[in-house]
Amino acid sequence: MKFYNSLLLILSLAVVSCANNKKEGVQESKEKLTQYVNTFTGTDGPGNTYPGAVVPFGMVQLSPDNGLPGWDRIAGYFYPDSTIAGFSHTHLSGTGAGDMYDLLVMPLNSKFTKSLTPEAAYRPYSKFSHDREEASPGYYAVDLLSSGIKAELTTTSRVGFHQYTFPKDDNSQIILDLGYSLNWDKPMETKITIEDNQTIVGYRKSKGWAADQRVYFVMQFSKPFDKAQLFNNSEEINADSVAGQFTKIVAHYKTSDNEKIKVKVAMSSASIAGARKNLEAELGHWDFEKTVAEADAIWEKQLSKITIEGTKAQKELFYTNMYHVFLTPSLHSDVDGAYKGADGKNHVANGYNKYDTFSLWDTFRATHPLYTIISQKETEDMVKSFLSHYDETGLLPVWSLAGNETNMMIGYHAVPVIVDAYFKGIPMDAEKALEACIASANEDGRQIDLYKKLGYVPTGEHHENWSVSKTLEYAYNDWCIAKLAKALGNVEANKVFAKRADNWRNLYDTESTFFRPKDDQGHFVSEFSAKAYTKEFCESNAWQYFWFVPHNIDGLEQAVGKEQFAVKLDSMFTYYPEKDDKLPIFSTGMIGQYAHGNEPSHHVAYLYNEIGQPWKTQDMVRKIIKTQYSTKPDGYCGNEDCGQMSAWLVFSSMGLYPINPAEAVYSITSPTVTSATINLENGKVFKITTENQSPENKYIQSILLNGEPYNALSITHQDIIDGGNLHIVLGDKINKTL
Repeated sequence: MKFYNSLLLILSLAVVSCANNKKEGVQESKEKLTQYVNTFTGTDGPGNTYPGAVVPFGMVQLSPDNGLPGWDRIAGYFYPDSTIAGFSHTHLSGTGAGDMYDLLVMPLNSKFTKSLTPEAAYRPYSKFSHDREEASPGYYAVDLLSSGIKAELTTTSRVGFHQYTFPKDDNSQIILDLGYSLNWDKPMETKITIEDNQTIVGYRKSKGWAADQRVYFVMQFSKPFDKAQLFNNSEEINADSVAGQFTKIVAHYKTSDNEKIKVKVAMSSASIAGARKNLEAELGHWDFEKTVAEADAIWEKQLSKITIEGTKAQKELFYTNMYHVFLTPSLHSDVDGAYKGADGKNHVANGYNKYDTFSLWDTFRATHPLYTIISQKETEDMVKSFLSHYDETGLLPVWSLAGNETNMMIGYHAVPVIVDAYFKGIPMDAEKALEACIASANEDGRQIDLYKKLGYVPTGEHHENWSVSKTLEYAYNDWCIAKLAKALGNVEANKVFAKRADNWRNLYDTESTFFRPKDDQGHFVSEFSAKAYTKEFCESNAWQYFWFVPHNIDGLEQAVGKEQFAVKLDSMFTYYPEKDDKLPIFSTGMIGQYAHGNEPSHHVAYLYNEIGQPWKTQDMVRKIIKTQYSTKPDGYCGNEDCGQMSAWLVFSSMGLYPINPAEAVYSITSPTVTSATINLENGKVFKITTENQSPENKYIQSILLNGEPYNALSITHQDIIDGGNLHIVLGDKINKTL
């Protein structure tokens, strides 16, 4: 089902045929790109996305909450549900961690009678129907069927903007509930102060996945409320201010039929004063439609960084995924640079935007490499954000959220993001970056002390020991550090980390030809099944982690043997789980042992390019796109994971992918779109074009780069940034000559 904002359907419908593809009926559309985005994709199944209003990398993610906890409602909204408990201002996109949901606002009236919680903690909800719901980038609307109120949402970067259309009622209300929470989130200290009958201010400090989250706010109403009630733990407080763990305010109105009341909510992680500055700078008016149009224009500009030619379905898939790429990281600093740091103190980001919400175990693989092509200024600020985290904690972020280190997942994957950015010419303080990388690789936590001592992480009793996965990922991160150290002339660091980069060999078992866990005495554990999901592998099994030596594919191939490596790669996609195999929740999108629903598998289909069998990459990548993606609500086969699942689709649709995310090289396969034009920030254009594009013609016959024959199956980042044309001729016959 596709939903469009009627305000944004005044489009140019001029369509011209692509001269090189007239027979295939491929269209080059002049229509707005935002119309191709379905913000509901991923709200069903395991995707864990939200459908609400947000601008690219926005601090505010204003979206409906069903009001019910659970894995399926990690992002607050689950497509099969039929209730809405309100609209909160912060959400995570596509993760497995249930946090955020700050500042829940809900309009209601005398028709409301039901609560999602016991009457002592009254939390009203409304029924809704998808037939009375619509959304587009930067806009969300729904009819609240239980009250007859229409809710509309839009945002700027730091301000949520609500518009509620009420029926006639003498008891219309707008509630702000700071005690509302879901899943891991729990309010610890909240406060609401009434400044006047149109303005309230306060804060919500909470504990969840982010151990110390702070949201300060200024909330303004377009119409003065007739009266307001303040509550603490459901007890009404007769005062102008209330503080406690569970506080809320109910603003009362008498409304006429179709009367609109608007609400603006500005946020800050640093202070109420910061929230007020954000409000004044970003939303000094009450023109809701103007704000919707501005959000749409921002998204249009963002999506236009890559324009494609293809079918309508291809455009919908491509731009829906492009949209999800830009939802995170999230802006964390105010307009004056102030933000709450990972050390619990307030800081100022001077001359850059401070970002947070870094799901680095996921996004270092393809999302950040994509940013280095189409979001270079943001990449520069992200690296500065990493280094500010280092200033505050002594380490680079692992999985940082709302000014907190969560230490979720493994590796020190800010390192490849930094190193990749450095070699792609992103400005940074390189010496400080190397210092931060080395510090993160030498901490004693997260079993790095044992890794340094033994050359591998030994198995242990913890249920998430993840020893094999940690060893492989630390070794890759170490290779990245060695590469940066060499470039900066640090001979000693290069020597140390180049040696550590070979630590993957310490867990390779020649008998089973897999990486196996060892104890601290250097012995392989006796019981081993490559397809089993055990505590030594992070959300994966030995099949899926076998391929994670992206910095030394040749060395891995030599360790196994050339012929055995090729056979093993084939088996990865053909050795399916048996009916009685117990697959964990993250093992989704299965093609044999390949699990596209989880990140460790994402580069594996491209490895055929590395062993002289590129036609298998061409075949498998298209199979993954066809079977694992759609624009339906359940269109993601696994957690979308802050843009990584989407970045894979964006890259692969264009026929590119970074096997080694810190090598500034992209592997080439057959694009699925007819052409893709990358509009670079330096003013140049890199265009990928195809000849004979069709579902059947999936095999590359020849390649031209800037009009000259090109026999490589990879292309450098510099080739792209310099601008030019990569022309790929396709056919239905396997070509073994490339």
